[in-house]
Amino acid sequence: MPAAVSIEKLQKRFGNVEAVKDVSLQVQPGEIFGLLGPNGAGKTTTLRCLCTLSTPDSGSIEVSGISVLDNPKLARQRLGYVAQQVAPDKVLTGRELLQLQAALYHLPKSFAGDRISKMISLLGLEAWADKRSGTYSGGILKRLDLAMGLLHQPDVLVLDEPTVGLDIESRSAIWDFLRQLKASGTAVLLTSHYLEEVDALADRVAIIDNGTVIAAGTPSELKDRVGGDRVTLRIREFTSVEEANQASVMLAQFPFVQEVIVNSAQGNSLNLVVTPQSDALLTIQQALKEAGLPTFGISQSRPSLDDVYLAATGKTLTDAELAAAGSRDPKAERKQNMR
Repeated sequence: MPAAVSIEKLQKRFGNVEAVKDVSLQVQPGEIFGLLGPNGAGKTTTLRCLCTLSTPDSGSIEVSGISVLDNPKLARQRLGYVAQQVAPDKVLTGRELLQLQAALYHLPKSFAGDRISKMISLLGLEAWADKRSGTYSGGILKRLDLAMGLLHQPDVLVLDEPTVGLDIESRSAIWDFLRQLKASGTAVLLTSHYLEEVDALADRVAIIDNGTVIAAGTPSELKDRVGGDRVTLRIREFTSVEEANQASVMLAQFPFVQEVIVNSAQGNSLNLVVTPQSDALLTIQQALKEAGLPTFGISQSRPSLDDVYLAATGKTLTDAELAAAGSRDPKAERKQNMR
């Protein structure tokens, strides 16, 4: 059986911007695969190339063994795509929008009616289906988006930020539905800014930075590669560079400290990788106290996907998001989205 999605050496450039430099990944049937990375990393461009909305400069893309570049029409029949921002007609009801979607896919009327009823039931839209979509909340709109993306029974559902802006209850409902979809054999490829979302849902993850896959594997595998517990430390509420560097040099001498990174983007806090041991925090605090350095805040935790990103790039995903936001050109971004 071919992979649900196979992407090899994908490259895409917009003018002088190399949006995707080298992305390769495979998604298997009945698997949830997460793409993780900051804005501008190349996630959405990769999805747009997969869904035939943008033509790559080089590389190959297949959906269920069908070449997206050689046979885009047939590939689209195997794909369901739910973009991050969808603007459905606010006058039509949810059922009417699903009927319109069915017509666009040329679904036989005898099949479309039953399929629409099934999707309405599956996504809990019974109370909303015959109301105008302009009255829907964000969570109900996202459910309608999912129903539209799945109406033609695709092999692969592609989701760009499926729960961004939703409340906890709506996010939980979407998570439950995606797990049901996986159990039915449908492959799901999603991007998300929410680390806990990818960690909870994805069977495998690829982390993208600057248009390149820098790490891939199951969430557990990626965390195990990083190794050690994480200690986040702030000496003062506003720590000086000098004090942070002094603490970094001192703490690096302890045999249980594997690595110390001074995080200038977060007020010169310190991120430590330590061998798990019960008295690590106490030992660190005592050493700082003896050196005349107070402890404003300190915590210890097991590795997270953000730690995987930090180990690979030297910055957290939050830092990368802030850097991307600061360097973003709104005009260029609008042009790219229009292509």
